[in-house]
Amino acid sequence: MSQTINLLTLFVLAVGLSMDAFAVAICKGLAMRQLTWGKALIVGAWFGVFQGMMPFIGYILGAQFEQYVTAIAPWIAFVLLGLIGFNMVREAFGGEEEAEEENATLAVKEMFLMAVATSIDALAVGITFAFVPVAILPGAAGGIANTCVGCLIICVTTCVLSMVGVKAGNVFGARYKSKAELAGGIILILLGLKILLEHFGVL
Repeated sequence: MSQTINLLTLFVLAVGLSMDAFAVAICKGLAMRQLTWGKALIVGAWFGVFQGMMPFIGYILGAQFEQYVTAIAPWIAFVLLGLIGFNMVREAFGGEEEAEEENATLAVKEMFLMAVATSIDALAVGITFAFVPVAILPGAAGGIANTCVGCLIICVTTCVLSMVGVKAGNVFGARYKSKAELAGGIILILLGLKILLEHFGVL
């Protein structure tokens, strides 16, 4: 398969995926009267672990059907990333603030629900890894090893940006929430378009 996801593309993808978690982390930081790096690490770990785990689950699911859809793989990636991106852009202009996102508690139940909610997009992206494989390690692209490294990069990127989001929310407030969602949506849309254009030999 000619289309692959290299390290730079994966990093850009990781940043785009992490914008939902970053936006929620900003709201968390906004609600915290007294912020410590320990609290920021808890938020980052929750979001990072789930954001890294979901693509792997998606990859396993997508791999089951790879042989049937190889010919339309770039279109699958384009549609999935496009839908996710457009949804993030729509939410950025929605102007809705959910009360639970502004709650400062780090209770397991709440953090679990938030982590799942912000990583659903990553599950869909993981499906594309089966069709447009990750190529980071030397040798053949794709496979469990490459996918695991890719998921780890997504995990670490989301963790770091979520910690930054908590700090930013605590210092600056929620004015960057919609901007983060908008940026993330645009990044994912452009990545989907890039994969499709590469399929037609334009890039």
